[in-house]
Amino acid sequence: MDFLEILKVIFLGIVEGITEWLPISSTGHMILVDEIIPLNVSDEFKEVFLIVIQFGAILAVILLFWNKIFPFRFKNRPIIKMDIINLWLKIIVACLPATVMVLLFDDLIDRYFYNYITVAITLIVYGVLFIVIENRNKYKSPKIRTLPDITYKTAFLIGLFQLLSIIPGTSRSGATILGAIIIGTSRYVAAEFSFFLAIPALFGYSLLKMVKFGFNYTTNEVLILILGMLTAFVVSVFVIKFLMEFVKKHDFKVFGYYRIVLGLLVVFYFLLF
Repeated sequence: MDFLEILKVIFLGIVEGITEWLPISSTGHMILVDEIIPLNVSDEFKEVFLIVIQFGAILAVILLFWNKIFPFRFKNRPIIKMDIINLWLKIIVACLPATVMVLLFDDLIDRYFYNYITVAITLIVYGVLFIVIENRNKYKSPKIRTLPDITYKTAFLIGLFQLLSIIPGTSRSGATILGAIIIGTSRYVAAEFSFFLAIPALFGYSLLKMVKFGFNYTTNEVLILILGMLTAFVVSVFVIKFLMEFVKKHDFKVFGYYRIVLGLLVVFYFLLF
């Protein structure tokens, strides 16, 4: 890799680390950034990179929430934490709808929806929805205030909202957080559960892309993946901490306004250039 390509990969890693957890669409941002400053790699590898880079962001969740997601304790005597086992079963239930849809229609989604038009539309539409739903819920008290309050039915319903994120520009975290809020979950719990959903969802999608591409990577491609994931990991640690503090005192309308402005800028940019 030359120095310019290294800078591009680091920049994409920063974008991934920021946008994966904020409800503003990581894939949408990655597609747009690559349109403006494209990586000098094959289209096939680029498709893999834009997804697999998310694995670095997943590692940040695992690091920060280890005590909440690891169900075993080995100090003094082995203990299985059944509440965490129960949480993982709910996460699996929530991931089922999107898993089935991706396995069946992944190629079609890549072919028809990975473009700036789709990204611009979904950025604006879900930006408006964030504002409308937050205004509607302004004086409502959430029914679900802790993770154990999430039932299997609630988890499955949140999983149905996660289906929306298959379309680029929607935002996986945005769809699940928005869905959870509509169902009656507090913003904090919605954000937390969305982070946990990301572990199997993003890991599985990354693995699928790598298997479809094959494992015949060049040294240059391996370095690009490692650098991108490492950058996304470091940035994600700080962004997750920021968001968990942010949702304690603020709603998500600011992200709605951001999405609308960005969507309009995308339309104007590609129409003019």
